[in-house]
Amino acid sequence: MSPPRVDHRALFSVLPSPYLVLDADLTVVDVNEMYQRVTGRAREELIGRYLFDIYPDNPEDPAADGIRSLSASLLRVLRTKEPDTLAVQRYDLPVPGRPGAFQERWWSPVNTPVLGPDGEIEWIVHRVEDMTEFLLSRPVHDTPTGRVRTRAVTEAELYAKARQLQETNDKLRAAHDWERRTALALQDVMLHAPDLAAHRGIAVRYMPATRSLNVCGDWYDVVDLDDDSFTVAVGDVVGHGLEAAAVMGMLRSALSAAVRAIHEPGAAMDLLSRYARTFEGALATTAAKAVVDTRARTVTYTCAGHPPPVLGRRDGPAVLLDQATDPPLGVLTEQAPRPQATVSYAPGDTLVLYTDGLIERRGEDIDAGLLRLTDAVAHHADLDPEPLADTLLTRMGVADGGRDDIALIVVRL
Repeated sequence: MSPPRVDHRALFSVLPSPYLVLDADLTVVDVNEMYQRVTGRAREELIGRYLFDIYPDNPEDPAADGIRSLSASLLRVLRTKEPDTLAVQRYDLPVPGRPGAFQERWWSPVNTPVLGPDGEIEWIVHRVEDMTEFLLSRPVHDTPTGRVRTRAVTEAELYAKARQLQETNDKLRAAHDWERRTALALQDVMLHAPDLAAHRGIAVRYMPATRSLNVCGDWYDVVDLDDDSFTVAVGDVVGHGLEAAAVMGMLRSALSAAVRAIHEPGAAMDLLSRYARTFEGALATTAAKAVVDTRARTVTYTCAGHPPPVLGRRDGPAVLLDQATDPPLGVLTEQAPRPQATVSYAPGDTLVLYTDGLIERRGEDIDAGLLRLTDAVAHHADLDPEPLADTLLTRMGVADGGRDDIALIVVRL
């Protein structure tokens, strides 16, 4: 039995809260009945008009800043693609039919983005609750001195508290934005891999999360061992922001140093795991490392709690390299050193290492993401590494970033 068809337009029309729908240019594209009722505006007066042409600031109120506050909120939504909630705002409305007359109004607004198939904002849903009656009808109380507070004093206090909350939110957003930009700059410096320039057959990508202000600790690395072998690695530090970026830099450097001294990836990963136990921020970090021997045409790999690499055969299916998996770094294991496995490759095959942001989706089994990735690698095996890296991001639905950071290495063997 097929489910009943839902008339979403009819539902939107009768929602009990006032709703306005804007496009990315802040032009009104839809409005429900409750919004028309509380604002006293007909649908034809709103549709197709720029929001702030409909609702200008009250010129008789020198402290009016409704446009500034609401505009800042909408711009944050357009920039972050995340919902934005404002403190209670005073935003007077023009009185219909009385040019220059305004009516005092107080609102509690929430702005929510609606993303299209390409991940860009198509609409913004602007929901408001009319707080005017509540604020202007607050009971009068005696003060400790015995004098009666007027409604105007109460109103001023409420407005001041709302403004303080809004200013605090603005400061928190600015501080968080600074930390994000600093962490991204730090990651960009620490992800520099000097040996990468000599490998035209290797493409790397780092994609910071786009739907979160947090920056995570994903990394990639490429290290030459000798004329006939090199190693590639990816890792994912638990945590966010500057701390995760700093831990990422320490672990990446330690693994790079370890594999130069110990060419076996299992032993190098075991050494890194022991190092990770020395500081809390590194615990539960995951990593995958592979050593490519171009003379023997083999890939020797190990994974510490990390999704398995993919080996794409030029003339066959792509396979998961999942025969050498152990717990994350810092977790004690019975095996020392950690396990490693070796697989042969043919010229033209492709090795892909990545972090979980490429394959994991909320509410979906990880095996579904792994299947999508192996299918994409097999289907596009004839592409060179650079276009293949971009194609994989597109096929996995994260060409513009995702909910989590992504590190990706594509190696043409």
